[in-house]
Amino acid sequence: MSRSVHLLIIDPQNDFCDLPKGYLPADPLTGQPIAPALPVPGAHADMQRLARFIDATAPALSAITVTLDSHHRLDIAHPTFWRTGDGRPVAPFTPITAAQVRSGAFHPRHVDDLPRTLSYLDELEARGRYTLMVWPVHCEIGTWGHNVHADVRAAYSRWEDERQFIVRKVPKGTNPWTEHYSALMAEVPDADDPRSQLNRNLLDSLDRADLIVVAGEAGSHCVKATVEHIAEYLPGGNLSRVILLTDCISPVTGFADAQAGFLQRTRDLGMQARSSVDMARALA
Repeated sequence: MSRSVHLLIIDPQNDFCDLPKGYLPADPLTGQPIAPALPVPGAHADMQRLARFIDATAPALSAITVTLDSHHRLDIAHPTFWRTGDGRPVAPFTPITAAQVRSGAFHPRHVDDLPRTLSYLDELEARGRYTLMVWPVHCEIGTWGHNVHADVRAAYSRWEDERQFIVRKVPKGTNPWTEHYSALMAEVPDADDPRSQLNRNLLDSLDRADLIVVAGEAGSHCVKATVEHIAEYLPGGNLSRVILLTDCISPVTGFADAQAGFLQRTRDLGMQARSSVDMARALA
């Protein structure tokens, strides 16, 4: 009996890729090239390797799931939400704590949002996984940056055409009141929003596979958070069947240590770390 292999691709989107000029479209309103909002160094090459992996292993892949970071322009983790205490804009890549908000160093632009903002920050910090980071506006729903890297999209479209299976797309991040790094659950789930809560359907789908192969961006954040939740919640356990394609994952600038620590923890849990070329040979 052949093994079932589920390829889980985390956020392979234009806004996360350090794309070369030839991959950048022109803005029809200004004529200027549209630049990725949050490019991860090495991500373009990661996605090209991933596309080759999909083509090389297409007959062996039983399922492909693609997660899509999907944000509104106004979001608690975007500059559009915040002002400094003296009314100035908040720059991207600014961490914000509950203590700083209480001291008046930062505040939400809408005064009425303060109680919910503090409640979120308190709960986020109590969970101990992340400090709120103000990212550039990225993966805004409906924009080019939200779209999948062209090579990856072309490769999984070929797989769909050949195998007559649908590539499942899983959006995450549409709730503007919580960060949503993991494909399985927001950092602080909203009791009134099922989309932010544990995605048991996706977990069950992954759990049916003999091998779960993971790639995408970024290894310091969304890949890391997703795999951590797989380790915690995968119903059938047996984490040795989880394989990370290490040459198809890169960290956000300044967060290389977070990715390195994450990869070490996955090995400690019994997960496998392999190159796309080695894994393609194994599945041939």
